[in-house]
Amino acid sequence: QVQLVESGGGLVQAGGSLRLSCAASGRSFITYVMGWFRQAPGKGRNFVAAINRSGSNTYYADSVKGRFTISRDNAKNTVYLQMNSLKPEDTAVYYCAADSRGRWPPSLYEYWGQGTPVTVSS
Repeated sequence: QVQLVESGGGLVQAGGSLRLSCAASGRSFITYVMGWFRQAPGKGRNFVAAINRSGSNTYYADSVKGRFTISRDNAKNTVYLQMNSLKPEDTAVYYCAADSRGRWPPSLYEYWGQGTPVTVSS
């Protein structure tokens, strides 16, 4: 089992940047495919980005391609989401997720963090 704790959310103006972090503890971090999801107020949870175990492969939702970058540091047991050129429609609670079952990209994730809120003002 793995525990996930997100940080780095906050309030930013449109066009600005934020970097989210997700620290993992528990089983070996490198065994997990990692993902980021987001849930806007009153809406469902949507996929944002995923990264494979080694960090050599990434996958993005169309809505964030070219603006967001997912990365991981396996030595620090941490996955990041660099968010640039933020838009008001990026406002959401952002969740980190982990999956150990080896599928790429995962259709389901086993473990979830508690989320960190991001608000983008216009």
